Amino acid sequence: MSNASNSTPKVGFVSLGCPKALVDSEQILTQLRAEGYDTAKSYDGADLVIVNTCGFIDAAVQESLDAIGEALHENGKVIVTGCLGAKKDAAGDDIIQKVHPKVLAVTGPHALGEVMNAVHLHLPKPHDPFSDLVPAQGVKLTPKHFAYLKISEGCNHRCSFCIIPSMRGDLVSRPIADVMLEAENLFKAGVKELLVISQDTSAYGVDVKFRMGFWNGKPVKTHMTQLVTALGELAAQYGAWVRLHYVYPYPHVDEIIPLMAAGRILPYLDVPLQHAHPDVLKRMKRPASGEKNIERIAAWRKMCPDLTIRSTFIAGFPGETEAEFEYLLDFLKEAEIDRLGCFAYSPVEGATANQLANPVPEEVREERRGRVMLLQEEISKKRMQAKVGKTMRVLIDEVEASGGGIGRSTADAPEIDGVVYVKRPFEPHKQLKVGEFVEVEITAADAHDLWAAA
Repeated sequence: MSNASNSTPKVGFVSLGCPKALVDSEQILTQLRAEGYDTAKSYDGADLVIVNTCGFIDAAVQESLDAIGEALHENGKVIVTGCLGAKKDAAGDDIIQKVHPKVLAVTGPHALGEVMNAVHLHLPKPHDPFSDLVPAQGVKLTPKHFAYLKISEGCNHRCSFCIIPSMRGDLVSRPIADVMLEAENLFKAGVKELLVISQDTSAYGVDVKFRMGFWNGKPVKTHMTQLVTALGELAAQYGAWVRLHYVYPYPHVDEIIPLMAAGRILPYLDVPLQHAHPDVLKRMKRPASGEKNIERIAAWRKMCPDLTIRSTFIAGFPGETEAEFEYLLDFLKEAEIDRLGCFAYSPVEGATANQLANPVPEEVREERRGRVMLLQEEISKKRMQAKVGKTMRVLIDEVEASGGGIGRSTADAPEIDGVVYVKRPFEPHKQLKVGEFVEVEITAADAHDLWAAA
């Protein structure tokens, strides 16, 4: 199936998992393009296929194994990378090699060098790469008006329900000059929203003792507050948004809120709280104390009334009593989190939480998750209804044939939050365009989405 000697070798790509895995995929694709490889749109047109896997929960493991099987069946030459590549079964054997022994190579996550070595071995690179054809911002898998900016790899926490450190390792912060240069290249390329991601954004720089770096000739510490300040200043030059994800509620997060109130970065905090009861948080080995979070949230909203808080919670964690669960519900009633996801606890192979006493039966876990989401529906409806009649800035993601569009406000991260449905503008000369900001008036709301007129 290999191409004729004078044609460009083509690589197919399947990317699964979270935004952090997507950034890994973008880096591999950028390197492939820099070395003169082409990307194939289908299995048929590819000389080789790379599958970037997820291994966080059982459903993701199965999806990844199915994708590898499909690539092997449709193409035959498959290299596997990503989190599942680092995962072993109970016997200590490589999961992927056991299920799919015909794969050419398996690597873990953020393994650009290893992936490229495997590609070179099985599909020699073209002799004349044109690295100048690769844009400075690299090859992106997101729409061109928003992009993810990964500031670190790995995580120093050992939460009992999580196996990410065993797959991605301890925290490794990227040099601040590298992060800022990538951000600048993305803004220059037309990106209007930068989504800052990592396993723990608040811990940026901890591993290098907040080492001093330099950006544009000025000293900048490898620290979340200084990074976010610099990103806000840079974004202002391009009229762009900066959105923060995976922010653990450490005390220094309080320093970020005034930047939000001043419009330097979006008034949006994605804080993975997971629970509210101190005993459950202790069993989870979470790095934050739940009893202080109500006060923190109240203080943040006082500093920045437009703040949107997104969070995730786990219902039915091993040992969770009905009283502890009711405590969580009381917390949610008081905190009124704007955007909330709740998962019924799912035992993940290799997680230490599986050994905890008094596991909660599956039907109780699901029932508790349902109760959280029912409560959240009411909270969300109330908070969304309060936006009707207000004027908001919206970034347009899609334009419909009718002339209307679908966009997002400062409160909406792509793919995980709600959207704003914008009516076709009345004035004939006004048209909605993808990747542009528009001022809209909110006319209606439900529990998740808004409707607006431009």
